[in-house]
Amino acid sequence: MEILAFNRWGTDGITVEDPGLKDYICIKPRIVPMTGGKTAKFRFHKANVFIIERLMNRIMNPGHKSKKHLISSGDMTGKGNTAYKIMEQALEIIEQRTKENPIAVVVKAIENAAPREEIVTIEYGGAKYPKAVEVAPMRRVDQALKFMTQSSCQKAFNSKRSIVACLADEILNAYSKSGQSGAISKKLETERQADSSR
Repeated sequence: MEILAFNRWGTDGITVEDPGLKDYICIKPRIVPMTGGKTAKFRFHKANVFIIERLMNRIMNPGHKSKKHLISSGDMTGKGNTAYKIMEQALEIIEQRTKENPIAVVVKAIENAAPREEIVTIEYGGAKYPKAVEVAPMRRVDQALKFMTQSSCQKAFNSKRSIVACLADEILNAYSKSGQSGAISKKLETERQADSSR
């Protein structure tokens, strides 16, 4: 018996084309993608968590931006049921617009939004220098999820548009590599900075 994500969408035929991310994007579906953080205590075990669940976890708490907590009210209160409804409705919108499997669209969007290079600051002789480094595969997925959720939360905050519509737009823009995607813009900016600091 085939298990369907949200009891609606299958994952047969979905593949991760980026060889670096193949082991870190899990597309094993769950009817209710809520494992309750049972992998949180073990290093790298989140690579075995269904990618939609990881995106839902990010929706609950999009994280920090410029050392300030981005949003901690409304839909971003850490409630799993709220995140579940947001994700399901966003996938419905994606399916209506693309006429494709929305899980495949999300996977491709994450691949497109994952940065390949970034900069770190090294200190040498009392002076600090930026240095370009390759991003680890797990961090690439984490960064893509963070950029996508933060961009959609920012667009929905103090706006008439709902978080569902903003999240669906963000995923579709990242899927098509559009410049309107906050995740794609952030990725290009990060890679441009890394390229200039070689």
